[in-house]
Amino acid sequence: MKLLLKNGLIVDPANKREENADVLINNGKIEKIAKSITDRDAKIIDAGNRVVMPGFIDMHVHFREPGFEYKETIESGSRAAAKGGFTTVACMPNTDPAIDNQAMVEFINMKSKQVGLIDVKAIGAITKGRAGQELAPIGELFKAGAVAISDDGATVMNAEIVRRALQYCRMFNMTLIEHCEDMNLAGDSNANEGYYGTMLGLKGIPASAEESIAARDIMIARDAKGRLHLAHLSTAGSVEILKWAKKQGINVTAEVTPHHFSLDDSSLVDYDTNFKINPPLRSKEDVKALKKGLKDGTIDVIATDHAPHAELDKHVEWNNAAYGIIGLETAFPLIITELVGPGVLTISEEVEKITINPARILNLNKGTMSEGADADIVIADLEKVVEITEDFFGSRSSNSPFIGRKLKGSVETVLKSGRVVYEAK
Repeated sequence: MKLLLKNGLIVDPANKREENADVLINNGKIEKIAKSITDRDAKIIDAGNRVVMPGFIDMHVHFREPGFEYKETIESGSRAAAKGGFTTVACMPNTDPAIDNQAMVEFINMKSKQVGLIDVKAIGAITKGRAGQELAPIGELFKAGAVAISDDGATVMNAEIVRRALQYCRMFNMTLIEHCEDMNLAGDSNANEGYYGTMLGLKGIPASAEESIAARDIMIARDAKGRLHLAHLSTAGSVEILKWAKKQGINVTAEVTPHHFSLDDSSLVDYDTNFKINPPLRSKEDVKALKKGLKDGTIDVIATDHAPHAELDKHVEWNNAAYGIIGLETAFPLIITELVGPGVLTISEEVEKITINPARILNLNKGTMSEGADADIVIADLEKVVEITEDFFGSRSSNSPFIGRKLKGSVETVLKSGRVVYEAK
């Protein structure tokens, strides 16, 4: 079927395009983009002066399958992603068993095809069982289709293993994604080390726990000449370290999550475990630094770290509650409300951080609206207000700190290879 998108504002940073134009789609591909297109054989979708963008890419999600299907599955996670405008996601390997071999990568690929909503890619583990002791078969993971490697949720504390992993990554032009947290400094703490953590009687994780690993891995990446990506940065110091590394020409990129640029540790005053995440919510000064890092281009990517948990994991005492929140459905509204609306980022700059930048880091032929590209497209209304309720989510879980909030920015229609996979009611 042919589709013709009319009356939309095309925002495509990869091609430096921001203009009103029509989009003709044929056989799942973008056939033509022009000021005015007529095709009698095409079904028309009126974008109604809304923004038309490449399908979003989230390079950091947890779909929990296999092993924790009561929290999320690839099917329910795909529904949540589609509703949020994400047509491609990359799953972290902290499943049970871990994604540390060819069979597990092939399992993720097979389940993604079976569900058939979006592209679900696998991130392989750095070490076997994510135990930090022995390298996983990186070449085998790459050949099976893994788009990166990471032990996310667990820092690789052995620096020599990190060095060898980066050297292998260089052979396959893969990216190593590091969860930056010195486990000895963090210990069993579960909040930011600062005023609010102290006031609430919570053990604090110092900023140096993140910053020391960020600095260590950057220096190793410099020597190994490998591709390093720092996951979910949360401190002002990490942003400064990253900025220094980029000035030195070190091959490093980084991401920040919507919750880290939208919330600070003052949110913890009610001990609501939906605010318990790792890395923890930091200070207001850290939030300002993250926004500045996004604005000046130091931080390359916005990723959700979508981490679903069932009620039995969250509705318990703070110290016993699981870390993490869901984020796929609220990401775009938070970006518009917290970044685009206040002028931190332009619409083109924010689209870049959720399309072409993650695509380049993961070596994906995605994130553009070039003629001939897959018709992965999002139509969104920047002014429409959405109310976040428990019924708002497509995920199997609803552990969100944003329930009750009204946010600007609504994903209205999502196309995956020219097929409508989500439409707002």
